[in-house]
Amino acid sequence: MISYKEKLPNITTFIFDVDGVLTNGDILLMNDDIVRSLNSRDGYALQYAVKKGYTVLIITGGASEQVKTRLETLGVNEVRLRASNKLEVYVELKGKYNFTDDQVLYMGDDIPDYDVMKKVGVSTCPQDAAVEIKAIADYQSPFIGGRHCVRDVIEQALRVQGNWFTTGATEW
Repeated sequence: MISYKEKLPNITTFIFDVDGVLTNGDILLMNDDIVRSLNSRDGYALQYAVKKGYTVLIITGGASEQVKTRLETLGVNEVRLRASNKLEVYVELKGKYNFTDDQVLYMGDDIPDYDVMKKVGVSTCPQDAAVEIKAIADYQSPFIGGRHCVRDVIEQALRVQGNWFTTGATEW
C-alpha cells in the first residue's frame, strides 16, 4: 500500500473544512454573534501555499461571512459556505478548477467530510477528528483542529515538493 508521503508529490490542490479543522470546533455565542478562532500559523501556511501557486479551497457547512472574509484576505481561491452536500460541491469545484482526485489533499474532521475524503488522493484529519474519519484518513495530524493541523499538512506537502521555506525567502 502506498503511504501518504508517497502521494504528496502529486498534490496541487488543498481543500479544508472550517469547524474542527481551521478552528478547534468551539463555537462561542456572544450577544447573538458566533465567534470562532482561527490560528495565525495555519493562516500563514494557507497564504504561503497560494503564493506558491497551489489552489486552496474551503468547503464548509458553516455560514460565517467573517470567516469567509478572513480566508479570502489570505488569498484562498474560493470559500464555499453552507455546503449541505460536500461531495456535490467538491465535484463542482473539480470541474471549475480542473484538478483530478489524486491531486487533492483534503482535511476534514467529521461525518460530512466522509464522502469527499473517500474520493481524494490524500485524505487527512486533525488528531481530534471523529472516529469514522480517523478510520479512513491516510494521515492523522498530531495536532488538533485549530492548532496547526492545517500548517502541518501544507508544510509536509510543500517540503516533499521542494516548495517550502528556503533561506532568504522571508518576504512573505
